[in-house]
Amino acid sequence: MHSMNHVFLMGHLTRDPQLRTLPSGTAVAELGVAVNERYKDKDGNWVERPTFVDNVVWGKQAQNCAEFLKKGSPVLVEGKLQLDQWETESGDKRSRLRVRAWRIQFLSTSNGKPGTNTGTSPDREPEAALAAATADDDMPF
Repeated sequence: MHSMNHVFLMGHLTRDPQLRTLPSGTAVAELGVAVNERYKDKDGNWVERPTFVDNVVWGKQAQNCAEFLKKGSPVLVEGKLQLDQWETESGDKRSRLRVRAWRIQFLSTSNGKPGTNTGTSPDREPEAALAAATADDDMPF
């Protein structure tokens, strides 16, 4: 049986990127992204429900995110779901599901400046999807 693990998220950062450097010299940044779902309730009122997603990005992309993004920045994330599992010092097992980002697309800011593509992935081209998604002026976030 074949499977596919590919995620696209468009939302805003919930906090400033948290950059660290591994002993090997590799940069790693942790990003929190809020993605809003907008729908009408039974009374016809618009309701927004956010989903908060943890993301990790590596290398030059991590450095660029830490340098150019901040809490509230709009981004398009492309990556895959990754399950991290570990054991605490007291022996408790823990796990978390997050997105391992291949590409972080910086979207337009309030001053109208275009975003910057920090990733390179020749077999993945989300620009067409981004253009279609950003053409809608009624974005929920």
